[in-house]
Amino acid sequence: MSMIENIREKIEIDLFEFSKHAVDQSIIRNISVQDVRTVIANGTIIENYPEDKYGSSCLIFGMTAERRPIHIQCSYPSRPIIDGLVKSLLGLSFRVKREIFKT
Repeated sequence: MSMIENIREKIEIDLFEFSKHAVDQSIIRNISVQDVRTVIANGTIIENYPEDKYGSSCLIFGMTAERRPIHIQCSYPSRPIIDGLVKSLLGLSFRVKREIFKT
């Protein structure tokens, strides 16, 4: 399974979380969780960061349903993901890194 397929599978079964930075930036830039899901579902990995300071990650570029271009940095966390219901022990962490254009 390719990295993008693995990421998409995690998104589909809700095995992901947002960093504080991603939450802050998504509020400022009006990026919804559905926008992130859409970009990852239809996007392309354009850069890999195997030595990223937060762990191996990649940069995905894609468009929202409204055709808004977005970049999303995805990384595998170094700790298990545990939510209020302890739904999962593994997953992906997503940080919205930047947009190409402001709309």
